[in-house]
Amino acid sequence: MSTVPAEDVRTEGARLADGWTTVVWNDPVNLMSYVTWVFRTYFGYSEAKAHRLMLQVHQEGRATVSRGNREQMEVDVQAMHGYGLWATVQPAEA
Repeated sequence: MSTVPAEDVRTEGARLADGWTTVVWNDPVNLMSYVTWVFRTYFGYSEAKAHRLMLQVHQEGRATVSRGNREQMEVDVQAMHGYGLWATVQPAEA
């Protein structure tokens, strides 16, 4: 299973103690182009990074799209829900 390198997810203002992630899950509803657009629009990711994350969601069923403190990850999850994507907050893997 391939994963997007940790440096490819948003970590603005994150300290090592901020061990939470936002995970976006695959769904049968949203188009791949739309998911890429959401990642570009909300997170400000480049086209290449957004596309890479979208492919990970599509092919592996999930992708970690941001990392930081729990409160910020909850904000990110709510934003993803606002865009119609399925997302959860999870503890970061070591």
